[in-house]
Amino acid sequence: MNRIGRIWRRFSKREKGLVIATLAVFVVLLGRMFVLGPFLERREWVKSQLEIQPQRLEKNLRYIDRKNDIMAGLEKTRAELKSLEPLLLTSDTASVSASDLQQTVQGLASRGGAQVVSTRVLNPEALGPFTRIPIQLEISGVIEQVTGLIQGIESAPKLLVINEINVRSFAIVGAAPRRPDGTQSLPPQNLRVSLTVSGFVRNQPAATSSKEAAKDEASSGGAKAEREKSPAERRSRSENN
Repeated sequence: MNRIGRIWRRFSKREKGLVIATLAVFVVLLGRMFVLGPFLERREWVKSQLEIQPQRLEKNLRYIDRKNDIMAGLEKTRAELKSLEPLLLTSDTASVSASDLQQTVQGLASRGGAQVVSTRVLNPEALGPFTRIPIQLEISGVIEQVTGLIQGIESAPKLLVINEINVRSFAIVGAAPRRPDGTQSLPPQNLRVSLTVSGFVRNQPAATSSKEAAKDEASSGGAKAEREKSPAERRSRSENN
């Protein structure tokens, strides 16, 4: 401090004024950066919140006024989902459901005269309380057979959805059939169709895990009761054995 004081005494009056002015500017800048700046930002945030909160409150009040309509819509949706349950696949696992779906589509194709070239099970996809079970099929047949298969899938007893369809056409080699008037018609076209068909199952509750938890709780309770027995009771039990 003495050294600083000696240096300060060496300064002229003008130099001392410049140092004091520089320090004052530096203090003002620090105050603006660390005090005034955060204060102004906070004030703008509070101002924006005061403008937003009434709008948010009004929006919430509108939702509260529509409570009965929202609950009625929720109950209606639940009833619609309940009515769709008979249309769902009923197997317990995704693999069994996919196998049933394959047999169903193959049966529809056979009844319509189409030929199933190949089938492939795709990965299930969870959709809330339901799971989508997709399979991919390669179908070969003429246009009437393929059309009949698609109509059969759409009118099946279960809820089946065609997610993707890809059609390729090949002309059948041979003489084209003639029309009743004697003119020759176009040669028939053989179609190769790639179909992705999906069914739906309801997700099963985790009953197994709850049973295991109850079993663990019962076993832990029995062990605790065994530990709480007095040494005399345990000794008497061992002598009787």
